Amino acid sequence: MIEALALPRNEDGISAALGILKQRFGDRFQTGQAIRDQHGHTTTWIPTQAPDAVVFPDSTEEVAEIVKTCAEYRVPVIAYGTGTSLEGHVNAPAGGVCIDLTQMDKVLAVNAGDLDCRVQPGVTREDLNTHLRDQGLFFPIDPGANASLGGMAATRASGTNAVRYGTMKDNVIALEAVMPDGTVIRTGQRARKSSAGYDLTRLLVGAEGTLGIITELTLRLQGIPEAISAARCSFPSVRDAAEAVMAVIQYGVPVARIELVDTLAIKAFNAYSKLDLPETCMLLLEFHGSEAGVVEQAETFGEIAKETGGTGYQAATTPEERNRLWKARHDAYWAIRQLRPGTMGISTDVCVPISRLAECVGQARDKLDELGLIGPIVGHAGDGNFHVALLIDMEDADEVARAETYVGWLNELAISMDGTCTGEHGIGQGKKPYLVKELGPATRFMSAIKVALDPDNIMNPGKILPD
Repeated sequence: MIEALALPRNEDGISAALGILKQRFGDRFQTGQAIRDQHGHTTTWIPTQAPDAVVFPDSTEEVAEIVKTCAEYRVPVIAYGTGTSLEGHVNAPAGGVCIDLTQMDKVLAVNAGDLDCRVQPGVTREDLNTHLRDQGLFFPIDPGANASLGGMAATRASGTNAVRYGTMKDNVIALEAVMPDGTVIRTGQRARKSSAGYDLTRLLVGAEGTLGIITELTLRLQGIPEAISAARCSFPSVRDAAEAVMAVIQYGVPVARIELVDTLAIKAFNAYSKLDLPETCMLLLEFHGSEAGVVEQAETFGEIAKETGGTGYQAATTPEERNRLWKARHDAYWAIRQLRPGTMGISTDVCVPISRLAECVGQARDKLDELGLIGPIVGHAGDGNFHVALLIDMEDADEVARAETYVGWLNELAISMDGTCTGEHGIGQGKKPYLVKELGPATRFMSAIKVALDPDNIMNPGKILPD
């Protein structure tokens, strides 16, 4: 069984800080067991480690006030967005205070001429795109879940559009953050580039709340394309589909999305989303550009698909059909859960160079069969990233042990191929051992940065770095 390592608690400090925060925040300070458990657990098999209290600030100033109080008494602080993280990011192994940022949910400014905007961290990606729609703009990072933008930055999220538009690190221009002593900083201005000093923006993006709490983001936006076309194509195996992905990228076809979905996942999509897709491995694609450019991209892909064993190539010609296809992909987690009711869905991800994708995906599928595990595979294959969604009976100790073996094996396989143990889920608690295997001595310098900025280790302790 996966264990969650507990850290020493500062009982006196926690008691003192909670007394102050309760008096200051009233009804926005909660200590009920149910709400604490909710904020100390996400979709992971790592056991819940609840905070001692949850506070709901509505401004940067209030976040700074909470952090200053916790810093004074050396009490852990854990930021919380929408709770869609997958590696125990919001657990509280030393107790402490969870700062729920969902009330900080305002779009502060949209600068259409500069293709950027400023938002609070509790704004979700879907809310932002709804807000932008009538201005002909959109924010392209799409991890599937309707995650908060602050959480997406903290975990350096990616998603279905990453092959064309990059990840969060490519789309965050600047941040406002509360640092471990309660100081509020801005990491940059709205200029598209800067050579001024250390890149604190990139340092905080992906730090998973271990260096500071993001309270405002300045984001890059994109114009809604003149034309959007979606398509699907079936393949005999995941290896064949991955070979097609490799060819598409190497040919330089500017696809916006290219998702790999194996046979088990397709069966789940059909049942959950009431589709009638051919039940074999499939690629789902989307092309953005001019009317002529989209047609050319689709035709080029069709030729590549034929050469790599693709069949049944079909375009989704209407927005309704296209949206239905992508909604099914976004509902993949819930659809896959229905394949084996009563089990827990454990999603793990790795990312490898495109040239190793077919080999890695193929071995991942073979290992599942060898260990007798049920695990559909889906992936943002255009950038070498894929997910295995294990369906595990947590009451079966042998099955849990096989699942642990598989996750560790997959992480090490990706690292051995010059890849990474996580393309977008982050490290949290679950993948800490593999970060050391992946980066070696570099983690010592990460630890040095953590100690320099957060000497009392109050910012989301027990995450990313070795204990």
